[in-house]
Amino acid sequence: MKRCVVIGKANVGKTLFVIQFAAYLGVRQLEFTFEEPGGGRRTAVYTVEEARRVLSSEEPHQTRCLQSVRLELPAGKGVKRFELVDTSGLMDGIHGDAKVRKAMAQSLAAVRDAHLILHLVDASRAGTHGVLRAVGDVDYQVAQFAQIRDGYVILANKMDLPGAQEGLERIRREFSGHAVIPVSALHSQGFKEVKRFVWRWI
Repeated sequence: MKRCVVIGKANVGKTLFVIQFAAYLGVRQLEFTFEEPGGGRRTAVYTVEEARRVLSSEEPHQTRCLQSVRLELPAGKGVKRFELVDTSGLMDGIHGDAKVRKAMAQSLAAVRDAHLILHLVDASRAGTHGVLRAVGDVDYQVAQFAQIRDGYVILANKMDLPGAQEGLERIRREFSGHAVIPVSALHSQGFKEVKRFVWRWI
């Protein structure tokens, strides 16, 4: 089964995007598989509302392992199945917590093995604080790595917030040559375009 990995810095909205995109595709009960950096594995089932409450947080590094949900897209008379994988937030530099460091290493390994990469950046922050404050070295490294492969797109998230339109323009200039889709994970905006992209590459 193909893996579609959602990557980005902490607090750009990765977990909420995964939950909301699954809901957009019609899933009401989300069965998440949690893969710990050390090798442990467990599953849990949530409603969409429960998943938002339990898994999503405004606190950085709430996600400490890979969290995946299996989804389907209609394809002719059949379906295309894929795994949508939420990852731990990345950061520049070295985090003081060893668990966070291991989680980030696991995230980067998942990107290396992914069939598709959805790279979230904060468009609102890029508009209000400048693209260099919103986008870190780690984002450039992910984009550079993805240049050599197909199935990569940047999702400019938080388009519902102030400054996002200007931030989107800055992101497009900064990452010229890469496809950029404006989205709002909170309001499921731009998901039609994301769905089309995912369908194309799986």
